[in-house]
Amino acid sequence: MTKLFYFARVRQLVGKGEEDIELPASLATVSDVVAWLKARDETYANAFSDMRVIRAAVDQSHKPLDASIRGAREIAFFSPVTGG
Repeated sequence: MTKLFYFARVRQLVGKGEEDIELPASLATVSDVVAWLKARDETYANAFSDMRVIRAAVDQSHKPLDASIRGAREIAFFSPVTGG
């Protein structure tokens, strides 16, 4: 079981902050998880429609979208933070 966390805009669009999911063994990267979520239903497809504004963390460490999820206990999705 993997815990998925959603923060900021992603949380607003998905409608929840977290969920426990049994991810298919065929998923290997963060991008694979996103594609799988988008195929689940329109809510996720909308939340992940613009990947330029999505960042990810695997087990509390920022990772690129092509990062491996093998053995991951947590995957988080959030909007980038800007300052100025």
